[in-house]
Amino acid sequence: MADPDLSDAAVEVELSAPESRGGGFYRYERYRVRLDGARIERDSVRIGPIVVILAIDLERDEIVLIRQFRLGAHLALGKGDLVEVPAGRVEPGEEIADAARRECREEIGVVPHSLTPLFDLMPSAGSSDEHMFFFLGLVDASKVPARAGAAHEQEDTRPLRVPVGEALEALAAGQLHYGAAVNALQWLALNRERLRQLGSR
Repeated sequence: MADPDLSDAAVEVELSAPESRGGGFYRYERYRVRLDGARIERDSVRIGPIVVILAIDLERDEIVLIRQFRLGAHLALGKGDLVEVPAGRVEPGEEIADAARRECREEIGVVPHSLTPLFDLMPSAGSSDEHMFFFLGLVDASKVPARAGAAHEQEDTRPLRVPVGEALEALAAGQLHYGAAVNALQWLALNRERLRQLGSR
């Protein structure tokens, strides 16, 4: 038996024009879909490309995380003060790597001196077109301020300088719920010994 092809693939599908269902920071749209002869309706929150930065200081063996209020986490868990990694939306016409540098500066107050692409994923493809691009960003944690955030986005972030080992212990203990942080730290747990090699590319 031949090995199955496990790659994501394009599909022949007919979509109606999007019908706006409202929205604020993100658009919320409904589509009528024709697929394999069936007609169905599907809604999507239009978020688009997102950058996620694993901000590491190799000399100090620290990771820079942030705390930030998230309404969804408050509603779901009663724990709205999430521990996260720096992340944010790619602006129209902006290169993905440039967005990663900008978001790092906005959310933790420093720009990485080295930026390496890691992997990408879609966290909730059933309900959103959000597409996350993860980067390793090497930073000088000694320059991280106590507070950061982009004022024009009503963003208030509190950077945290944390020993890498403590961050991985928090991951293993199930203390973190922000999906991008969990994915980034899982990657770090698997690749910690390769950080200097990856950062020198």
